[in-house]
Amino acid sequence: MRDRIKIIEGDITTIRVDAIVNAANESLLGGGGVDGAIHDAAGPELLKECRTLQGCETGRAKITRGYNLKARYIIHTVGPIFEDGTQGEPQLLASCYQQSLKLAVKYGIKTIAFPAISCGAFGYPLNDACIIAMREIRDFLYQEENIERVLLVCFDNATLKAYQKAMLKI
Repeated sequence: MRDRIKIIEGDITTIRVDAIVNAANESLLGGGGVDGAIHDAAGPELLKECRTLQGCETGRAKITRGYNLKARYIIHTVGPIFEDGTQGEPQLLASCYQQSLKLAVKYGIKTIAFPAISCGAFGYPLNDACIIAMREIRDFLYQEENIERVLLVCFDNATLKAYQKAMLKI
């Protein structure tokens, strides 16, 4: 199972996979960080399609075409805004990974790349978020053979190290 998960440092908008995951906000209409970068790289057609989706609830996921990206699809998921960890944040973050992976299977996606969901502007503690991500991906891959490769794309070295540390714990 671990051979199906790869941790890399890089720009998720340049990754060649079947789908990339967007750490979106509830409007799905773009924002800062990875969300803004994905919208910019995908082009204006993405915003047009996202307007038809009527937003997305926290912990859920929706899919669009990839447009100008190397990825065929974008799975948009809305992570929780971290308050204090007692407002259901761990369950909502776990749901982001579960829902994204379920959509991937539904659409025949074999390779998928995730950013560190909720770890930017939404303020989720990086080490805790990485452990949740690893656990959910591992558990899903144990039950689902159709996904061949999951990439965890890290924007910086601190995120890379947090994922490497989390990988040792699963």
